[in-house]
Amino acid sequence: MDMIVTPTGRLQGEIQALSSKNYTTRYLLVAALAEGTSTIMYPAHSEDSDALRRCIRDLGAVVEEDDEKIVITGFGRHPFPAKELNVGNAGAVLRFLMAVAALLPEVTFVNVYPDSLGKRPHDDLITALQSMGVEVEHRSGRLPITIRGGKPRGGKIQVSGSVSSQYLSALLFLTPLLEEDSEIVVLNDLKSKVVIGQTLEVLAQAGIAIEASEDLLHYRIPGRQRYKAQTYVVQGDYPGSAAILAAAAVTDSDVTVHRLLEDSKQGERAVVDVLKAMGVPLTHENGIVRVKGNGKLVAGEFDGDEFTDGVLAIVAAAVFAEGTSRFYNVENLRYKECDRITDYLAELRKAGANVEEKQDEIIVRGRPDGVEGGVEIDAHIDHRVIMALTVVGLRSKRPIRIKDAHHVAKSYPNYFDHLKALGAQVEWAE
Repeated sequence: MDMIVTPTGRLQGEIQALSSKNYTTRYLLVAALAEGTSTIMYPAHSEDSDALRRCIRDLGAVVEEDDEKIVITGFGRHPFPAKELNVGNAGAVLRFLMAVAALLPEVTFVNVYPDSLGKRPHDDLITALQSMGVEVEHRSGRLPITIRGGKPRGGKIQVSGSVSSQYLSALLFLTPLLEEDSEIVVLNDLKSKVVIGQTLEVLAQAGIAIEASEDLLHYRIPGRQRYKAQTYVVQGDYPGSAAILAAAAVTDSDVTVHRLLEDSKQGERAVVDVLKAMGVPLTHENGIVRVKGNGKLVAGEFDGDEFTDGVLAIVAAAVFAEGTSRFYNVENLRYKECDRITDYLAELRKAGANVEEKQDEIIVRGRPDGVEGGVEIDAHIDHRVIMALTVVGLRSKRPIRIKDAHHVAKSYPNYFDHLKALGAQVEWAE
């Protein structure tokens, strides 16, 4: 379904931030890898977390849930030998489960999104798993992928961090269960280090001991560990909230978002500081962010690797800033559901934005008077692109139509409901 976004002068109201997708998927995984019964309070409900629920059930976990919680009885180090797993369009879920699948004799990850996840590379994780004695059958690093494992070896493991931190996270979930102690060395630097901080935080909560170097490039992991079954509480989600905060920033607004912890390890927490640096009037106290926007922003230069999943929303805000903004260190955006640099900027240009790309940079020459709009835009089946383009539509001179906007459900199913509750003029169109 398509979404019609009509220019909206004012946003006002209060919402509860949705629960964090990143923390939900990690808690689901560690609960499945435990041998007792764990409870996850306030889990995210999205296509990604639903994909992981489905897959851990297929691997033998017992999953029961109600409106507030999920109760999981895990399979520990002995997952059920499923023949096929369908992760939908969830890249992180695929990569985490590729590592878990190394404990199985054979499982195939099917390709149901050939034009999105099916195009994304996984070579670096494949190479690491092969070095551990796991046989991997693949199509030039892409789905469908068959894992033939059973007895992966620990020891010294190398993995590249230049494309994604998810490969490292996958190995960190697997190696504590192995018979041998392991040492993981990250090659070629590491993208999205803040997300590794989330992985290490969740592993520690699950009772797993890991020694990490200060630069997060070297790890020592004792083998023969057991995940501890317990209760986890999911915090509010900064990546999804980034688009709500950006929408408030580019309009006349008084918008309050609850459940955004000041001390969160989510890298996208930085969007609050970035918007402040762009001159947006806001406060952040007691887990509450309040934006009293006036539509006036100033340009700036920002390291996008610090808030990867919030970059597109802030780029959308920068479209209306005074001056030229630069987002650097963002090449890893090219390896997401779509090329979030080339594909996204092409759609911004259709709407009238003045944007330029380099291999690892996005440059935005702001237009404080707004952009023309009045176009149909292709969001490339990418939830982050859909949310960010909506921000642009709210400040365009004419409505924009976002194709296939229902794919926002991958991470934020009620995104448009939340915007409507704040007064945004957004309507579904067949």
